Amino acid sequence: MEYFLILLKLVLGLSILNVWIVNSGKVSKWRGGDAQNIKEEFEVYGLPSWSLFVVGFCKISLAILLLASMTFVELEGFAAAGLAFFLSGSVLMHIKIKDPLFKSIPAASFLILCLLILVLS
Repeated sequence: MEYFLILLKLVLGLSILNVWIVNSGKVSKWRGGDAQNIKEEFEVYGLPSWSLFVVGFCKISLAILLLASMTFVELEGFAAAGLAFFLSGSVLMHIKIKDPLFKSIPAASFLILCLLILVLS
């Protein structure tokens, strides 16, 4: 079970970092509405421009904490619960703007991984 939890943390943590650091300026079929990058996505959701930086900082920090929890297990619950909170918000934003269901798949999948980590730890 320990190796399965490590795998979940790696997939989730590295995926969040990929979205927010590597691919934030790139086009993705998963972006809300017709957004071409993460900044436009937040505009589509009707969120204030400052929220991009707050959410980005929180998600990146929580992803790093989740990866660190492979060594420092006491960080696990906080990181997974925090990411679950933000990923719930992501799913809700897709619903808010009436995106096709498939656009919510990554956020919903990552949310499920967070919940699995919380249940299994």
